[in-house]
Amino acid sequence: MNDPRARPLRRAELDSDPLGQFKAWFGDAVAADVPLAEAAAVATAAPDGQPSVRMVLVKRFDERGFVFHTGYSSRKGRELAENPRAALLFYWHALGRQVRVEGPVERIARDESEAYFRTRPPGAQLGAAASRQSEVVGSREELDARHDELAARYRDEPVPLPENWGGFRLLPERYEFWQHRENRLHDRFRYRRDGGEWIVERLEP
Repeated sequence: MNDPRARPLRRAELDSDPLGQFKAWFGDAVAADVPLAEAAAVATAAPDGQPSVRMVLVKRFDERGFVFHTGYSSRKGRELAENPRAALLFYWHALGRQVRVEGPVERIARDESEAYFRTRPPGAQLGAAASRQSEVVGSREELDARHDELAARYRDEPVPLPENWGGFRLLPERYEFWQHRENRLHDRFRYRRDGGEWIVERLEP
């Protein structure tokens, strides 16, 4: 039986701008009701080369880059401080598509983090304030007690943006667009920067 996700991806169909191509595919994922189309795996590495990967939500992307948020003292926050490069992977199974984005990473401005923090549900704001992300905790009860104390303290006022929480922006140097094809003969195209231009190359599957 033919896989309904299998479809050709031709060079002539690609946008010359990889961000334009990403926006088109992201729009397709949203239109197809892919759950959490903005979810991506983000890979980082320690200075000794030890890699780590986890899922994040990429809430904003534009000409400046791809933004995700975390605790700056979390494992990924510490690794990005020491080795400020990362890779993102979006995977939309229902469409048979994935996109890789790689490049250097920088912290976003605090006012930009604040603006995004205010869009989060109150419970998520409290969670960010209560969690000492990636640190060892003695028990769930200890975490819940810290959360409840903050909930009582800020019952009638906004939760302050935690000092050690905010956004990172990945500045793309490479993109790869992957389209599922039958017999594992997938279509892959890479965009890489060459000066001020993007070079598009087909890769073997």
